[in-house]
Amino acid sequence: MTVRPKTADVREACVAEAFRIVEAAGVESLSLRDVARRLGVSHQAPYKHFPSRGHMLAEIIARSFDDFSAFLQSRPSENEPKADLQAMGSLYMAYARQHPLQYRLMFNTPMPDPGQHPEMMAKARFAFGILRDRLAQMPLRPVPGALPSPELDALFVWSALHGLASLLQSDVFETLGLSEAEGALSVERCFARIDLALGA
Repeated sequence: MTVRPKTADVREACVAEAFRIVEAAGVESLSLRDVARRLGVSHQAPYKHFPSRGHMLAEIIARSFDDFSAFLQSRPSENEPKADLQAMGSLYMAYARQHPLQYRLMFNTPMPDPGQHPEMMAKARFAFGILRDRLAQMPLRPVPGALPSPELDALFVWSALHGLASLLQSDVFETLGLSEAEGALSVERCFARIDLALGA
């Protein structure tokens, strides 16, 4: 028996149901009509809170970035910048492993029109800023012929972590004949190579 949410709870119920649909069937299956059907409410009810499917998708992506940022900021305070950066990297990999749905929404899902969803974009940029600001405070090895750029350095670190996190969520290690132990060691090696590149 479907228990219909109270009017005041419809918005949150829609968000929770949207997460469940995406987790079970992929982002392509998300629709406001299906959310309403699954909640047992009028097909117009979700539209009172989300003008379009894009607005609902933007909401669950924004919430994923919020959760991700809070996770990164939960690391214990480290006075030594290098140790703090490694703690952040460890949390990044842990989040990807523990929250695959949110990770997929943030980094492997085409975003709705950024111009229509400034709050989503602000939350995404805030998450990026956590890493950028950490690097901006560190003395890094200069790139020959290039001006210092915390943004580009953060993009380098993020892309390395994202690439490895995505590989670890796939079957590529088994495909390549690599052992589970090598998969675990790959994280440590990635951090070591990033450290060498940054020369922190």
